Amino acid sequence: MVDGWVWDDTLFLGAAPYYRRGRLPYAPGYVELLAEVLGLDGRGRLIDVGCGPGTLALSLGPHFAEVVGVDPDRGMIAEAERQAAGAEAVGAGSAGGARWIRARAEELPAGLGTFTVATFGQSFHWMDRDLVAGRFRELLRPGGALVHVSDLKTEDLGVDGLPYPAVPYAAIGELTRRYLGPVRRAGRGVLPHGTPSGEAAILTRAGFTGPRRYVVPGGQALERTREDVAAWVFSRSDSAPHLFGERLGAFTSDLDGLLRDHSAPGRFCERLPSTEVFVWQTPARPERTGTGRSS
Repeated sequence: MVDGWVWDDTLFLGAAPYYRRGRLPYAPGYVELLAEVLGLDGRGRLIDVGCGPGTLALSLGPHFAEVVGVDPDRGMIAEAERQAAGAEAVGAGSAGGARWIRARAEELPAGLGTFTVATFGQSFHWMDRDLVAGRFRELLRPGGALVHVSDLKTEDLGVDGLPYPAVPYAAIGELTRRYLGPVRRAGRGVLPHGTPSGEAAILTRAGFTGPRRYVVPGGQALERTREDVAAWVFSRSDSAPHLFGERLGAFTSDLDGLLRDHSAPGRFCERLPSTEVFVWQTPARPERTGTGRSS
């Protein structure tokens, strides 16, 4: 948990309807990578923590016998349920039967049982990380895996040669700060120094081993509309719709004008980030040694 910041349930208030459209997908092939490196065979149990609208849970669901998605935001759970119902209706694997629980990772209900894999899709930094790491050390079966999935942050992805201009992220940030102030907002509080890092030390301290690191290459060209970019803005914790209050309409209008100024056709290009995966393991159950008597 960040010093001086307290989580509250408005962190992503109103962001859920924008999430799937606004957020870039993970790089193609990440599901196949995880299936291979984790030895998924359709039999284990997955818990996706901070599941949002079910991005990881629904993608990985067909590789597990049971899936549980957990998120504290009511809107995110509702969106995950809607997406899962849609997947089930079209026969898209077993993900439609996932169980969705509205709860913080720090306050999981009793009786969930143990899991083969726990995934955190760019969510661990919002939690009381020492408490959650210790809890999942207990919830994972011997030899189970805690998997952290995120965009690779160190790439320089230009749009040279693509038909439309880049998304004007810097200008969007400036506009947002004009409305919300210079310090990053997060629910009812602020994050002057951003979200924390250093999860490796926390997970090691909790008894996990590793990590094994994998990168799924991105770089694919994507075309984005003005509406896609606006959805990205409102999908974020630091520019969630509720933060603008009565000025939401004015901000939306100014954002639309900014995007029109940067691209008259209303189209933008960007490249898909690579996906970075860290796999941490719980110790396997030690083998029993023989105790028979010698004769």
